[in-house]
Amino acid sequence: MRPLHILLALSVAAVWGCNFVAIKVGLRDMPPLLFTALRFLLAATPLLVLGVRGGPPVAWRYILGIGLVLGALQFALLFAGIDAGMPAGLSSLVLQSQAFFTLLFATLLLGDRPGIRPLVGMAVAFGGIALIAREMQAGGSLLGLGLVVAAAVAWGAGNIIMKQARAPDLFRLMLWVSVVPPLPLFLLSLGMEGPARIAGALTGLTWPGFAALAYIAAGATLYGFASWGFLLRHYPASLVAPFSLLVPIFGMSSSALLLGEDFSPTKAVGAALVFGGLAITVLKLPRGQTAPATAPTR
Repeated sequence: MRPLHILLALSVAAVWGCNFVAIKVGLRDMPPLLFTALRFLLAATPLLVLGVRGGPPVAWRYILGIGLVLGALQFALLFAGIDAGMPAGLSSLVLQSQAFFTLLFATLLLGDRPGIRPLVGMAVAFGGIALIAREMQAGGSLLGLGLVVAAAVAWGAGNIIMKQARAPDLFRLMLWVSVVPPLPLFLLSLGMEGPARIAGALTGLTWPGFAALAYIAAGATLYGFASWGFLLRHYPASLVAPFSLLVPIFGMSSSALLLGEDFSPTKAVGAALVFGGLAITVLKLPRGQTAPATAPTR
């Protein structure tokens, strides 16, 4: 890769890693469903205000499927998990188990045949998640861990829809996809979080909360996907995808620096196993095998 494009890939990994800190900050002002709805509404603003020439890049069934599964469901679960007590840095790592759920769904639904290396990586990573779960149970945030793992499952299912969609322009796709989640999420927020809590969050929104919302919508969504899509158009996915392993590194380091999060020895060992499993799966593929198409890390 050209040095400038390497820097671009590193910047995307950094933006997506710090995104988890922004989620934690935003949740101080807003309940998770409302926060998720506003995130997508703000991300869709360029499309709603200016429009995008040529219409959606794929059929509407894919726009709706990706918007509901990869957008509304995945991020609602992720935001709810962090709100329930899951540390932001650890969330950035556990969410990467989406790679294994993508592999599982591709095997079950598309007939892909994984090699031995991805299976070993999956076993190692889920051993790490089991260690983290054991520690979380003692700390009372096991629900948060479960919600983040469920978000990874939704991401894996959404990746299969994206693979089938074969979108030629990832940035334009995400603009159209961002139109789908706000309405169902606002309705869910109204029913589950209540009008009083919504009104209080909107009227009491602080500058850090608004900055977190803007960062997630403009930085993690629009800049991140535009840059990642550019890299995927110019280089093989096998060359670009390993940069996603840097996301949890930026996520955990920024969470430790900005939020003061720390890790017990058990969590540290579990995190190392998850990261090791990801590295086994992503960094080297067996001969004759190809990685299942996945949406980039956010």
